[in-house]
Amino acid sequence: MLKNYIKIAWRNLIKHPSYSFINIFGLALGMAVAILIGLWVHGELNFNSNFKNADRIGQFWQHQTFNGQVSTGTAIPRPLEFELRNNYNDYFKHLAMSSWTNSRYLRVGEKTIKATGNYMQPAATEMLDVSIIEGQQDGLQELKSIMISKSTSEALFGNENAIGKIVNVNGFTDVAVTAVYEDFPFNSSFLETKFIIPWDQFVAEREWVQNSIDSWGNNSFQLFGQVAKGQTVLSVSEKIAKAKYDAAGENFHEYNPTLQLLPMKDWYLRNLFENGVQAGGRIELVWLFGVIGAFVLFLACINFMNLSTARSENRAKEVGIRKSIGSFRSQLINQFLSESVLVVFLSFIIAILLVLLFLPGFNNLADKQIVFPWFNLTFWAISFGFILFTALLSGSYPALYLSSFSPVKVLKGTFKSGRFSALPRKVLVVMQFTVSIALIIGTSVVLKQINFTKDRPVGYATEGLIQISAMSNEFTGKADFMRTQFLKSGAVEEMATSSSPSTDIYSNRSGYRWDGKEEGFQEDFAWTAISPEYMNTLGAKIIAGRDLNREMSSDSNSVLVNKTFLSYIGKTDVVGMQLRDDDDEDPSPPLTIVGVVDDILVQSPYEPVKQAIYVCGSDDDASFYNLRLNPDKSASDNLATIEGVFKKHFPNIPFEYQFVDEEYGKKFAIEERIGSLATVFTVLAILISCLGLFGLASYVAEQRTKEIGVRKVLGASVSNLWAMLSKDFVLLVFISILIAAPLAWFGMDTFLARYTYRTNMAWWLFIGAGLGAVLITLFTVSFQAIKAALKNPVQSLRSE
Repeated sequence: MLKNYIKIAWRNLIKHPSYSFINIFGLALGMAVAILIGLWVHGELNFNSNFKNADRIGQFWQHQTFNGQVSTGTAIPRPLEFELRNNYNDYFKHLAMSSWTNSRYLRVGEKTIKATGNYMQPAATEMLDVSIIEGQQDGLQELKSIMISKSTSEALFGNENAIGKIVNVNGFTDVAVTAVYEDFPFNSSFLETKFIIPWDQFVAEREWVQNSIDSWGNNSFQLFGQVAKGQTVLSVSEKIAKAKYDAAGENFHEYNPTLQLLPMKDWYLRNLFENGVQAGGRIELVWLFGVIGAFVLFLACINFMNLSTARSENRAKEVGIRKSIGSFRSQLINQFLSESVLVVFLSFIIAILLVLLFLPGFNNLADKQIVFPWFNLTFWAISFGFILFTALLSGSYPALYLSSFSPVKVLKGTFKSGRFSALPRKVLVVMQFTVSIALIIGTSVVLKQINFTKDRPVGYATEGLIQISAMSNEFTGKADFMRTQFLKSGAVEEMATSSSPSTDIYSNRSGYRWDGKEEGFQEDFAWTAISPEYMNTLGAKIIAGRDLNREMSSDSNSVLVNKTFLSYIGKTDVVGMQLRDDDDEDPSPPLTIVGVVDDILVQSPYEPVKQAIYVCGSDDDASFYNLRLNPDKSASDNLATIEGVFKKHFPNIPFEYQFVDEEYGKKFAIEERIGSLATVFTVLAILISCLGLFGLASYVAEQRTKEIGVRKVLGASVSNLWAMLSKDFVLLVFISILIAAPLAWFGMDTFLARYTYRTNMAWWLFIGAGLGAVLITLFTVSFQAIKAALKNPVQSLRSE
């Protein structure tokens, strides 16, 4: 019987090739999108799952209150480690202090590479289940040692055994390789950790770190922990919440420092905090695209259901004959469901081919490394269930509808579908276009938000500005000399140094007094040490006072502040005001504000500019060279000249630079990726909807062939007939617009609420989306409508 079902199903498919193509290809497209999104969602939900102890590992986060607003971050003070070891040690199996992941120059002989890595305590290797290829698992026990990843080993030593080899770090320290480990996987928070150096080495090389041993206010480090057996990350987080508050002393009570041990599973997906409360994060994006994938598949299923029920009258006699010779309704249902299964199976095969074809492009678009899970039994089990579910979802209504026909009425020729028989199809078309229109509006809002933020004034000229990392010890003491050399070359108009890149802030400061400071005011300033030429190099505008001046010795204790600084402290004129150190026991010299610079956007373009202080820095603060290229020469000529000067004085360091406008553009990467993915899926959703609409229009035109012939004989024009056939579909789209508009508004209002600096939802977006849907509908339907209208009525009325 099964063989017979399949044979009949196959005959029906090849008998109507155009409808079969629309059904199979439409479903395949929807399934391919669902599979791609499903693989992406699976990868996102399993981020960091490769760690054996992932459910017991956490990172310490700190909440601090400034003027009623809670600020949350991963930076913690060094004394916290000792407090936890001394008073909370029973809750932990491992604790590991860590620096921030940063770039370092690694040199072996004449070969130098730039790699990112961390300084970490020895417990980190066991906690993170570092997979050792060569050497020791406990390779961080001794000073002047280094563990390197496989890719770093190959870059430095090729195929040679790296164990015991000497590597120079940043032109300062020689360390010996104690282990080579497998690179952390792509879906890991430690992907960029290409080397690990002992934490004690980090401390030994930096006086400021040594001095921070009892400084609760110096939040400059990271701390990771693995909870002890029998404990959970959540329970330990509650127990250590007040550890800093209790140990740091009353001076810190006004900031109400509260600790949270954030589980590893939340580092990537749920790392957004609003006023101290965990408020989601990337997980919202994961569910968003999961819903889009489900909707796209649903649209494809709607096509199948619509076309199957629409053509039901053509199979009415077949149903009548089968019932009259003894077929049970259950057998007819099985027949029609088998046809549905066959269509879905063929669609699945084509969907797999489409996934393999588009997976590389999808990976590039989504910035992922997804591989097709050929040998994953879970994937195939889910796919099998996916096929059955889709077949039942797509074929259940047609099967039940077709098998319910009365054989007597059908064979007598008195069977009629009834005035409401097309209602389910109309409802499904409305649902289909509601989803499509909502996706069009949503995608338009995302793109508008991105463009709105890109057009935001940044406060300086990003074009023609490059930055060079100068963190190697070989740069120490050479900033002024290199500025002279670069200016002499003619390729550089101006150069300045800074402690942070021009697109970020590496340090924040508090603990100041000034005249008129309100009682209980808790300040938090972005802090950047700069050379006096910094504002001129960037092209930033001084709006009050003056710029820093290299010729004035007093400017060593002079600072600039940004425009937001004034509103933050509640003053309109701050030039000449002094900022004094709150530390009465060992105060630093007071800082005098000599000028106010217009706001410079260096952090998130979606958030307000933070109040900032720019202090006149020393050569030790010259972590970055900022170079304004000569506008009278081409960029390539300028860069070639700059490289020549650079290599002359730093022959062992690779010449690496970043265009500031490109670095700033990277801040939009996530949103642009969302916009690109949403655009692709929206286009596919519209394509699937149009395929179904095309098939349905074809069927309607076929059913009304005789009516069209009669109308033509009676004098109806082609435009009259086109309007007659199109108006029903356009009406359905208008209903879809009325439903989709408020749904899209609500959804995108929630999306935009995430951004402080956000665009508005202009009325023309909704009008444009609706008009676009109507035009797409008319374009899709018109082909079949005009084709039917142009048909010779003699052919359609010949049998009459």
